Amino acid sequence: MSFYFEKFEHRKPEPPLEHSPNRELLWQYLAIINLVLGIWYISWRWTSSLNLDALWYAIPLVIAETGAFIGLCFFTFNLWKVEDTPKQKPPVLLSDVTSYTPQEDRPLKIDMYFPSYDEDPELVRLSIRDAKKVTYPHNIDILISVLDDGKRDAMRLVAEEEGVNYITRDSNIGFKAGNLRNAMEQTSGDFIVICDADTRPFPTIIEHTLGYFRDPNVAWVQTPQWFFDLPEGHSLTDKLDKRFSTPGRKVGSFIEKIIGPVKFGEDPFVNDPKMFYDVIQRRRNWCNASFCCGAGSIHRREAVMEAALKAYAESIDKEIQDNSQKIIKITGEDKLDPVAEASLKHQVLQDNEFTPYRFHVSEDIYTSIVLHTDEGRDWKSVMHPEVESKMLSPQDLLTWTIQRFKYAGGTLDIAKNDNPVFRKGMSMPQRLMYATTIWSYIGGIWNFIFLCAPLIYLFFAIAPVTAFSFDFYAHILPFLIMNELAFMVGCWGIAGYSSKASYLSFFSNNLRAIWTVMKGEKISFPVTPKDRQEGNFLHLLIPQLTIIGLTSLGILFAWWQVSTGKTGYSFDGVLLNTFWGLNNIVALSGIVLAALWRPSEEEESAEVEAKEETTESVFTEQPIMRETT
Repeated sequence: MSFYFEKFEHRKPEPPLEHSPNRELLWQYLAIINLVLGIWYISWRWTSSLNLDALWYAIPLVIAETGAFIGLCFFTFNLWKVEDTPKQKPPVLLSDVTSYTPQEDRPLKIDMYFPSYDEDPELVRLSIRDAKKVTYPHNIDILISVLDDGKRDAMRLVAEEEGVNYITRDSNIGFKAGNLRNAMEQTSGDFIVICDADTRPFPTIIEHTLGYFRDPNVAWVQTPQWFFDLPEGHSLTDKLDKRFSTPGRKVGSFIEKIIGPVKFGEDPFVNDPKMFYDVIQRRRNWCNASFCCGAGSIHRREAVMEAALKAYAESIDKEIQDNSQKIIKITGEDKLDPVAEASLKHQVLQDNEFTPYRFHVSEDIYTSIVLHTDEGRDWKSVMHPEVESKMLSPQDLLTWTIQRFKYAGGTLDIAKNDNPVFRKGMSMPQRLMYATTIWSYIGGIWNFIFLCAPLIYLFFAIAPVTAFSFDFYAHILPFLIMNELAFMVGCWGIAGYSSKASYLSFFSNNLRAIWTVMKGEKISFPVTPKDRQEGNFLHLLIPQLTIIGLTSLGILFAWWQVSTGKTGYSFDGVLLNTFWGLNNIVALSGIVLAALWRPSEEEESAEVEAKEETTESVFTEQPIMRETT
């Protein structure tokens, strides 16, 4: 297994984006202009542009545009400013991180958790070994624990060989959240570092983050996730050189000198999380609204337990009250008699388990919501800007789809059943930040409309507006141009098109998540595979391939109609919808290429050798496993 990682070990994460007050001021100025132009455009669309002869088409499209504009307003608020939480020196004793003076002051105790289910034990071994290299400038007690929900002898053996704590349990109730709760019952660290099975922490992860906890109200710190195995791709020059030798290399070099570097196979799944952590999450620090994302986060045990106890008590009281009302309706009494009330309380307590981490497919963000709404404590969160660990990225479309469906479905399920926007205890900026996250997943609805809209005109010459006139372009072009300019400045240092294209491509997965939650079905909890899954995954892209095919056919059909003088089509209308359709095709083509992506022959052979090495190690360990058992 270690052979697979050797070619990536030299890679280092990029530093956080440098904050420029002048650029931030320019972004805010352009953002305000952009929103004003957007309001002007949306108002004009509703009042002066609708095609009254095709309202069945015009109204859904303008609703989609309005929904997208609301999302733009949320996103602008999210990106408004950078205000990093000031760093502090690493604490020495327990009294440095509490608001009270402990009876017995002592060095801090840290738990490092590695939850695992079916991941390769040798993969977890690499994470354990990196965790053992974690350093701290003062005396500190670090306990590394493998939380094995797979109850595997091989995993137990790895923990014993590496000299770390091994924890398992009889059942898998609550999945990862239940696994964490079980571990908290058996350990006593003041702070808990949450890792995934493939999370390999840097030696500085504790030294660089514990200082934030000198503020006794800081409940958790999230560090950016960094995928150190992302494909680096091959340059156009190398590609042409390999295929056409010297002439190809010269052509490729000439093209790249003119337009800049051109890469093929570079991060085909748009896994680079820099936009999410270094822009979206980091810019929530100013209003205490960055949320926990699981791996790479550090939690104050006191905060998790205190908030969980309050949430548990509230849920028990609510269930008792609801059941009491139902019983009173049936019996017709004014209130329950003391014996029935005591019996009901006992039954509710029996039916509900206390858990520090919420039993949910998105236990990380749910726990964040519980802490952010803990009235009376004002718990704070911190998004630490520097990368402090490395992990594996999804390497195939199936894994990518599982992961994204989990994010979307989990968030929407919370929005439906326990919406943070309406919970007591949050400030208005916090509510708006959580609303931004929820709204982004609802966006699958209007993204689908935007993808299908040009087809109506290309095939049937029906326009959503009264005319593709000068008035139309005068309203939409300033808004579109200013939008691109504003967010180019606002996200300076990060390429934005790939993220936008990926978001558009994600529409079918988003729609499936929305439909699943609306039906009341439980969001499934598949473990994200850590190995690349073999096979052809085009069957996962039937909606995207259908839209690409229909759009391509529609463009050809519309231009053929124009060339033959077919009435109903206008040159401006066909041209506009052609550009719209081509933009959709280009945006969706990325995910199609990702489905067809395969590692280079060199990478694939390394992968095979790594798997063979793992298989051999398992077979050679079998006699040892039998002896130890």
